[in-house]
Amino acid sequence: MGKHAKPPEDHARTTPKSGVRARPPRALPIRSTVRLRRPVDIWHKPALSAVVALAIPDLTLLAFGRLDLILYTSAGAMCALYAHGLPYAARARTLPWLVLGMVASLAVALTAASLTTSTALLVVFASLVAAVHKVVCDATRIGPPGNLILTFIAASAFFVPQRLEQVPLHTALALGAGAVAWLVCMAPALVRPQGPERIATARALEAAAGLLRTRPETGGGADPAGVAHARHATAAAVNAAWHAVFLVPVRTPGATSARARLERLLVRAESALGDRDPAGALSTGRGAAAEADRLGGWARELRSGRPLPEVPLSAAQAVELAGVAAETTAAVPPEDPAKSHGPDDDGSRPLVLRHPAPGRPRGLRAVVARLAPGSPLLPIGARVAAGCVLAGWASMAVGVGHPYWAVVTAASIYQANTTLSWQRALQRTLGNLLGLLLFTALLPLIHTGQVAMIALALTFQLGAEACITRNYWLGSVCVTPMALLLTEFGSHLPARVLITDRWIDTVVGAAVGLACCVLVTNRRAADRIDIALERLAAAEAAAHRVLAARGLPGRDDTPEAGWARDRLAGCLIELREAVDVAAGEWWQRPVPQERIALAEQQGHRVLAVLVRRLPAPVPAA
Repeated sequence: MGKHAKPPEDHARTTPKSGVRARPPRALPIRSTVRLRRPVDIWHKPALSAVVALAIPDLTLLAFGRLDLILYTSAGAMCALYAHGLPYAARARTLPWLVLGMVASLAVALTAASLTTSTALLVVFASLVAAVHKVVCDATRIGPPGNLILTFIAASAFFVPQRLEQVPLHTALALGAGAVAWLVCMAPALVRPQGPERIATARALEAAAGLLRTRPETGGGADPAGVAHARHATAAAVNAAWHAVFLVPVRTPGATSARARLERLLVRAESALGDRDPAGALSTGRGAAAEADRLGGWARELRSGRPLPEVPLSAAQAVELAGVAAETTAAVPPEDPAKSHGPDDDGSRPLVLRHPAPGRPRGLRAVVARLAPGSPLLPIGARVAAGCVLAGWASMAVGVGHPYWAVVTAASIYQANTTLSWQRALQRTLGNLLGLLLFTALLPLIHTGQVAMIALALTFQLGAEACITRNYWLGSVCVTPMALLLTEFGSHLPARVLITDRWIDTVVGAAVGLACCVLVTNRRAADRIDIALERLAAAEAAAHRVLAARGLPGRDDTPEAGWARDRLAGCLIELREAVDVAAGEWWQRPVPQERIALAEQQGHRVLAVLVRRLPAPVPAA
């Protein structure tokens, strides 16, 4: 990022007339594709939620002797995998939409299966539903596991024998299991009601500590690329944490006090983005290394569930918090003081709660805006639709009677660009092959009875969530046998046929899907960079106007300064994401690296000034 961004690699020649690359921009990675990472810090939360949400209806069906209905209850129960990064109030609103989306997809699939027996036509319907899942999940930014679970359930249901009069009952089962999933996901609020926002704040503190440790005075060396990466990671983590805090309601004095303390922690983490020497900017006076240790200690306290720590602020950070208070005054009607005031720690000062800038599109309007004509998500949706249709038809051509697994495989490999899609295709193929071997080895245990099958399915679900954050292929080793077990409950195919069909579907789906990814190019990836650069320039100009207006008589610009800082940080993150996507896309015109580097450099300088909130404007040039 910034002046340290890598120069464009000379892997492709471009024609002066069209500017389209004649070859891929870089060699496709293999070693990094299969390398294991550290697991995500909260992997156990969705894992345990899904296991419990699946176990309740599974054991109920077992008691009634109707395990043939397990696919329908699994549809609703699998929704327990989502929304674990959201505060509980936002989670309570989001999960019902997910459940309704899952149930609607299931109803469409079952209705189609009851009205036609044409496998080719069902492949088309399943592919269109998979494309809708992809673009909607990306537009809503629902987070992992994204569209994969929705598409897996819906694509499977398209090929389940069904009568039209059965559809209401089967969708009702899915809806009931979805209600169970909602209860399971909300249950931790009884124990740790502030858990999600504390985790988000802890991540911001840890990222800020990492940024401080990259500075030369802390012994982190002077690696420009490392500093650029740490700065971007910190800005993204702080931005995500602020958005999480925005979603926390403040209906009681206790909730107001807790949120205010999180905001003080985020103000402290955000100050690491400033460029001033640590010894002069931080209230402790012990430099960047001491501040990094302090931020890391606060992060550990947040994760441990201990009371929120007291956070001393420097003079500059106190001004930042005053700006937060001004933002609240501008965003909350004065006749509703309960949302902006409350007793502070010592009972002498008002609490301050930060709010996003007014007029910013949110909710459904924001989703619609991301799907408007010209959206970079639309070519990805076209890729998914075309790739899934061709993968399903190719699977039929080689003799697979129910090619939904090819459709699911093709849908699962499509990522933000061609390079990432290649990595996912390789990971999916490797993981499915190993998963088939694991399923084969466990066949004697599976054949011992339905209780063993349920126990194995729940174990695989837990293992999938434990492994998939380390690498997708490792998680697929558990996902594959779990998916095979779900099909075994409803119909009993010979093991040899089942395993052979899955292996053919996996190879065909990955190969055809990747081919479509290469052929259906996303030319809007480079256009997204131009749009991001324009937005960054506008955000920087707005920041300069705020800085130039500081100190004018009778002018209170603190709300505008806070909103300008948030807008500028968001534009910098958006630009870096656009560059990363375009860099991995094939057949693109060259990325304007020098223009990007200069824009990021200037943007970060202005952001540092806004974060420090100096009493007088400082030029960013």
